[in-house]
Amino acid sequence: MTTPTYTLYPVLPLRGTVVFPGMTLPLRVGRPQSMAALKAAKERPWALVLTQKNDPADTEPGVDDMYRVGTLVKIEKVRGNDKSGYQVLARGVARFRVRTLRKNGAYLEAEGEALADNRDVDAKTNEALLDSLKTAAKEILKLVPADTDQFVELLDGINDLELLTHLSAGNIDIPLEQKQEILETVSTKNRVLKLLDLMMALKENLEVQGQIRDKLTHKLGKNQRENILREQLRQIQEELGESDEEGGNDDFRKKINDAGMPEEAKKVALEEFKRLEAIGKASPESHVIRNYLDLLCAMPWSKSSSSDIDLDAARKILDEDHYGLDKIKKRILQHLAVMKLKKEGRGTILLFVGPPGVGKTSLGQSIARALGRKFARASLGGVRDDAEIRGHRRTYIGAMPGRIIQSIKRAGENNPVLMLDEIDKLGASFQGDPAAALLEVLDPEQNANFMDHYLDVPFDLSKVVFVATANSLDNIPGPLRDRMEIIELTGYTTAEKLHIAKRHLVPKQLKEHGIEENQLTISDEALLRLIAHYTREAGVRELQRKLAEVARANTEKVIAGTAVRVEARDLEEILGPERFVHEVVEGIVPPGVVTGLAWTPVGGDILFIEAELMPGNGKLTITGQLGDVMKESAQIALSLVRSRMASVVPNFDFAKNDLHLHVPAGAIPKDGPSAGVTMLTALASLFSGRRVASTLAMTGEITLRGAVLPVGGIKEKVIAAHRAGIKKVLLPKRNEKDLRDVPEEVRSQLQFEFMETAADVLKAALGLSFEPALRAYVDENPQAPASAASA
Repeated sequence: MTTPTYTLYPVLPLRGTVVFPGMTLPLRVGRPQSMAALKAAKERPWALVLTQKNDPADTEPGVDDMYRVGTLVKIEKVRGNDKSGYQVLARGVARFRVRTLRKNGAYLEAEGEALADNRDVDAKTNEALLDSLKTAAKEILKLVPADTDQFVELLDGINDLELLTHLSAGNIDIPLEQKQEILETVSTKNRVLKLLDLMMALKENLEVQGQIRDKLTHKLGKNQRENILREQLRQIQEELGESDEEGGNDDFRKKINDAGMPEEAKKVALEEFKRLEAIGKASPESHVIRNYLDLLCAMPWSKSSSSDIDLDAARKILDEDHYGLDKIKKRILQHLAVMKLKKEGRGTILLFVGPPGVGKTSLGQSIARALGRKFARASLGGVRDDAEIRGHRRTYIGAMPGRIIQSIKRAGENNPVLMLDEIDKLGASFQGDPAAALLEVLDPEQNANFMDHYLDVPFDLSKVVFVATANSLDNIPGPLRDRMEIIELTGYTTAEKLHIAKRHLVPKQLKEHGIEENQLTISDEALLRLIAHYTREAGVRELQRKLAEVARANTEKVIAGTAVRVEARDLEEILGPERFVHEVVEGIVPPGVVTGLAWTPVGGDILFIEAELMPGNGKLTITGQLGDVMKESAQIALSLVRSRMASVVPNFDFAKNDLHLHVPAGAIPKDGPSAGVTMLTALASLFSGRRVASTLAMTGEITLRGAVLPVGGIKEKVIAAHRAGIKKVLLPKRNEKDLRDVPEEVRSQLQFEFMETAADVLKAALGLSFEPALRAYVDENPQAPASAASA
């Protein structure tokens, strides 16, 4: 085709399009200015010049708003009218440089000439650039998400470098400014090189987009597949009548309305329900909201047991479940009577303190039976995180409510008997102090609006009957202890253990081993020997294990159809040799050995104080892993004996002898203010050479002036003395009132003597007169102060 000879052409302003020579593209002409240019172009065979506007947003461009290099095109087809606009098919012929642009009536008119290419490439360069363009174009076509086979064939058929450059530049997705720059470049080589740079950048961009698209497609495909499978599962369940409880949001609305929540909790639940509907099932947060709504709907906001309390039935239940413990039962019945009069669940919180195996947990179960309420138990042993009490906040992964709310949820009632087991085993760490978190739970003035962090709405705990257990009060903080009424459970006597074994433990073990009562019986003598020589504990837990061992040992005989009766002589064959022997009543102890009484967290126990002299220079050695208090008691006892040595052993030179004081079982730490009189008696026995009766035991503390101070744990110590075969017990005078707590059957079998001074102790234990060393001086010097010789 020959280049047109005309130099004056109508101008059709383009917006968002650059036309290159050799390209054919459809154009829509609708603006008055463009339609006037099109009509003027019909009068000329080469029609018009297409050129870009500087500002694509300008709808009515002027003379100064156009680029000066455009494309001369030939109009191939025209369709349409002035009313609806025209559809024009135009083919680019050559680049056109505009020298003058002026307005001709309603349209723009350009005067200029065709812009010829500067073909500055030789044959080899032309071939190399042509191959590079084809390769780059094919690589780009591979990255386009469409069928491009026809374009690849078209590329293979083009061997004209200029045409391929124009077609590539016109069809790749690059900014219009860069397309205009390529159009204005006269040098063929420079034009191709610029285009290759742009195509390589486009290729890298398409590669990244392809990777992102593949990942997104995979993710969307997986989610879509899961949604389809879930919908199919829901349809199958509906057909089978096994609709998922979580399947419909309408179920949640019904649950919320039926849960009986207070207004505040219901408002929160409905807000969360709206969020659940808004985010949809596909959101990861929906699982968190569903769990929270499940908890809110499952809480027993308005469900409670009958509040009618029958005191006679409660007394009968307590007597059936527990033998003895009369004082404890009386206090529990008083507690229930107060609840009956107040007609509400709130009352004093009971704390059962005692050694293992004395029935603390079972007392809580009996209270629940007596009240006709559910029993729930929350074990607090080893808890070091206050979130275990108050719950975790829902913002954390794996959050859950605290043990209090979980226990009430499991009980299914808002007024259960909730036992806080092992409350003295709470710990504290960097995660918080759970004992402090319990202050709100156990305060009747605060727990009506208890706020669990996970639940995040108040829950009324005032109807819950709280019962706590502990082995010792030492590890319970004062503020927490102040919120509870302490009820101490001490150990059982031998007679009580016998009754408990016959009424409760033996039938329980027979049932657990599948043995009928007439198939295996245990004589009273065997039970007494089992209690006395195979166990030594305050409770009955070890006794229960031994009875289980006896039952297991006779299961083969029971299966054979033989009725078995276990006698005392059979125990050694079943359980082995006796573990505990009462050595205090079996021999004559040497001087310097005295039996003392001690209190331990698992009940009372006996301990021996041993003293021995050896040549030396007056040094005192103390062994047995004693604490500071007992070491001080030993020093006081020695000073007291040395100050009154004349009344014990005249002319004894302590400076030439060393003294060793030992408390056996050295692997066990021992401490407490109750061994002073025992150490004093041991030293006096050693120095005087007099023996202390093996059936005599004592407890009490002394001062440097010889006064005997009262001590605690009298009931446990006296029961331990009775259990060990002691016949006579020396106690401080001020502890005489504490014998009222000791069972009558124990008191009746022991002889008690009460002490006020150190002289009373040694007179009762050794028959010694223990006078101060200054007594003779006062007798000879009446002017001396009488306090110098006071005992």
